[in-house]
Amino acid sequence: MRILHAIHDFLPRHQAGSELYAFELCRALAATDHVTIVCADFDPSVAHGEVTWRVYNRLPVVEIANNWVCDAFADTYRPPRITEQLAHVLHAVQPHVLHVHNLLNLSFDLPALARARGIRVVATLHDYTLVCASGGQRVHRASNHLCRTIDADRCATCFRESPYHTHIALGRLATNTPAPAVVRAAARRLLRTLPAAAALVTRTVQRAPLFPIDARHIRDRLAAARHVFDAVDLFVAPSRSIAEEFEQLGLERSKIRVSDYGFRPLPPMPSNGQRPTLRIGFVGTLVWHKGVHVLIDAIRELPRNSCELKIFGDPSVHRDYAADLRRRAESLPVTFMGQFDREALGSIYAQLDVLVVPSLWLENSPLVVHEAFMAGVAVVGSRIGGIADLIDSGRNGLLCEPGSVDDLAAQLRTLLTDRDRVAALARQAPPVKTIADDAREWRRIYESVVGAQGSAP
Repeated sequence: MRILHAIHDFLPRHQAGSELYAFELCRALAATDHVTIVCADFDPSVAHGEVTWRVYNRLPVVEIANNWVCDAFADTYRPPRITEQLAHVLHAVQPHVLHVHNLLNLSFDLPALARARGIRVVATLHDYTLVCASGGQRVHRASNHLCRTIDADRCATCFRESPYHTHIALGRLATNTPAPAVVRAAARRLLRTLPAAAALVTRTVQRAPLFPIDARHIRDRLAAARHVFDAVDLFVAPSRSIAEEFEQLGLERSKIRVSDYGFRPLPPMPSNGQRPTLRIGFVGTLVWHKGVHVLIDAIRELPRNSCELKIFGDPSVHRDYAADLRRRAESLPVTFMGQFDREALGSIYAQLDVLVVPSLWLENSPLVVHEAFMAGVAVVGSRIGGIADLIDSGRNGLLCEPGSVDDLAAQLRTLLTDRDRVAALARQAPPVKTIADDAREWRRIYESVVGAQGSAP
């Protein structure tokens, strides 16, 4: 069977949860089927729409440069040049099934393009990018507001403050600068490699006038998302939480199946026994909606010399936020461990007694919670989204109110005073589905949707 996986960006440059899961699933499926990945990347050093065929870990990857060259808001989710290139990819790969992980950076028209060619379409609901134009977290960062409902007026304001608005301005600058192509290419590469220069240009272009964005444009985007709902045969939701959210957003319940992610088992690591200080950790992307700042502020509330915090995450992804975290952590027992090798996950969790997942957004089914379950590490997480689906507070972990420094500190304090409870919570961790079992489930789904059609493309 030929399977084309579509995702907004991909490894090795991008290593967030959905990219990592898609990689593991594709690697497992490639043992029996022909798997290709199509993705995008923001890269002003090359022409908008340029296609690169590459191989990552034996998986063929088709990468399209999407530099957000947009003349209207609709081009942010239906970019004409990217849509055209995706049609060429479908023609070249000729998949039996298109598996959509994310259409951000790609095109809302991709599922319909596939259906028109007799290709069946399935999707994994990783986040809310179909209905949230500013990145899929449903968080208005400027006002620290969690969008429980979709407010078109707020969305229009939020988009103008998002990184994608900056991408559009940068893309326009890179495309329209009146200079020889070789000079413009050199300038683009300079911006990509020198963060200070890039920050200066970013501050400048953020003020650049682009095109009208108001509530009407947001409502048009939501209508386009509902067309995506119609074009997809089956959506798989890794958590009950995200399934219920999408049902409220208009996706038919009959089109949703709830099935959690699969994982590669972690290698067993020797236990170092109980230590005098509680070893607390954060593992993931250093970005505001993950709530790392809340965790650092909670550490400040704990007795001195009672714990240590290790933060595993790449500080170069969001430099301003990482710098703010370092300022908050001054004089605290906090160590920034930097970017980490996914192949060394076992050794990372072996350094921790407790993993904290202090997310501020409607998380789906965080990979790190499952990893901690497999590693025998207790978990403290925010009572929000799919985290609350995974953690039965008081039995296999603890939950706290999202954004509450006091509540998080109180939960951690209970573990400081009762170290036996840390081990007891870890022992109650539920079993975690393997990626091999997950791949077999997906193979059955592919066969069922192709069989429902009755013919190959």
